[in-house]
Amino acid sequence: MKETNADEGQSEPKDIGAVIAALADWRGKTLGRMRKLIKETDPEVQEELKWRGTPTWSHEGIICTGESYKSVVKLTFAKGALLDDPAPLFNSSLEGNARRAIDIHEGEEVDGPAFKSLVRQAVALNIAGKTKAAKKAK
Repeated sequence: MKETNADEGQSEPKDIGAVIAALADWRGKTLGRMRKLIKETDPEVQEELKWRGTPTWSHEGIICTGESYKSVVKLTFAKGALLDDPAPLFNSSLEGNARRAIDIHEGEEVDGPAFKSLVRQAVALNIAGKTKAAKKAK
């Protein structure tokens, strides 16, 4: 007997724009705004869908991922624990040694300049890590 998939017949989104468009409510608007801020901060950012269609932004390593849930849009910074966050924007996943996340609820708006600072720091950290790895390899 063939197993049926509840999503059968529905195509997976091909890019982050399609994921955002599929979220036809506040979550799509929020994720779209955060995507715009990321791209303004780092025009060289690479966008892709990973792990079952999770929007992911990278530059010499993962900067952050953007997930949407029923009541929250979550932006998880892979190396968030190493970033200076004076605003503070990180309000989730605070207990770990690596990741930090920003949970955005309906009606909330993230401080754009503070968010861009986190993105710049994450990119710089990724680039510095690649440089150190290259030096070790020589």
